[in-house]
Amino acid sequence: MTDLTEQYARLGIGPQTYAFGEEILRSLHDRFQAIDETAEYGQLKVIHAMQQCRVSEACLLGTTGYGYNDIGRDTLEKVYAAVFHTEDALVRPQITCGTHALALALMSNLRPGDELLSPVGKPYDTLEEVIGIRPSKGSLKEYGVSYRQVDLLEDGGFDFEGIRSSINDRTRLVTIQRSKGYQTRPTLSVERIGELIRFVKKIKPDVICMVDNCYGEFVERIEPTDVGADMVVGSLIKNPGGGLAPIGGYIAGKKECVENAAYRLTSPGLGKEVGASLGLLPSFYQGLFMAPTVTASALKGAVFAARAYEKIGFPVFPDGTQDRYDIIQAVTFGSPEGVIAFCQGIQSAASVDSFVTPEPWDMPGYDSKVIMAAGAFVSGSSIELSADGPIKPPYSVYFQGGLTFPHAKLGILKTLQNLLDRGIISPDFHRV
Repeated sequence: MTDLTEQYARLGIGPQTYAFGEEILRSLHDRFQAIDETAEYGQLKVIHAMQQCRVSEACLLGTTGYGYNDIGRDTLEKVYAAVFHTEDALVRPQITCGTHALALALMSNLRPGDELLSPVGKPYDTLEEVIGIRPSKGSLKEYGVSYRQVDLLEDGGFDFEGIRSSINDRTRLVTIQRSKGYQTRPTLSVERIGELIRFVKKIKPDVICMVDNCYGEFVERIEPTDVGADMVVGSLIKNPGGGLAPIGGYIAGKKECVENAAYRLTSPGLGKEVGASLGLLPSFYQGLFMAPTVTASALKGAVFAARAYEKIGFPVFPDGTQDRYDIIQAVTFGSPEGVIAFCQGIQSAASVDSFVTPEPWDMPGYDSKVIMAAGAFVSGSSIELSADGPIKPPYSVYFQGGLTFPHAKLGILKTLQNLLDRGIISPDFHRV
């Protein structure tokens, strides 16, 4: 069996669904070429950083115990600093996830009496308990750090006057979330982030500007640290881990900010000097090497999803023609049935746990039931084919990842087939 349509049929894709997907794909040649060019630029940037930092075979060996004099760990952090054009970086398996990395950056650089400002509206759900917006043990609020928020304008623009009036003597750190999270606001381009940072720094030059960079790495040719960010923070099981890193997070930025984070991660007096890399360094290095092209595959999957679902008649954000600044694609169904059908379609396309049926459940850190499809080689890895969404109005699903475009394409075709089989879309691929 060598026919492509027969292979798709074996995976549950009907001929109508396959033909619809091919029609969408034919319209995306120019978009995909532009994504490939950005990936090539990113690939060369990473190779240059690895060569500049003299990555050697010895860097792949790892350490145990205290991890003293771990050449691979220390060199990897130099590579990250070179990629992000920063003074220093902290890249560790002891950072368990993106929320942990963000909490670490915030808690290490804020002190009692300081104020944290978000000038881009509500942060991602799991940060609400870190900050203390929702009461939680050990939150910043418990330690005497106050929080202020300025929402975006209705058109998605910055409320510059509101930001100006919110910055005060206590404002120590400004947090800027690049991606949209569970919202329908625009993801921020690096250029717009730079505009916001320049505005904030003009009012208070010594304020720390931190960017939550999750889902945005290698999507553009520049990163927020190229436009004035003092710190960028992210997870290695998203873009920069290239699908190979099994755990970890990073903080890259000004030396003092990174040192503060290192002392908080380990202990005062120890900082970056300890922390064994165990046997993880090959996956960290190779994951970073693969990251630009893996991110490109995920971006292609997002564009493919946007074009397909907007043609059917569902609201999508961003749409199929807009520029991309992260790998996430939002589709609004207006009903829980659509969100559930989509996520179950993604799960059925997985290489791992394809036979599992995801259902909405009460997840830690969220204020509503959430459904997550994540048949991944690395548990929770959202650079792999995945989708999730809160079961609450407007009932939007958030699709991301795909280590290869063929897998991302299969995932979207499986969602379409699932919606078709359940009568949520019609046989001529229109919204019912």
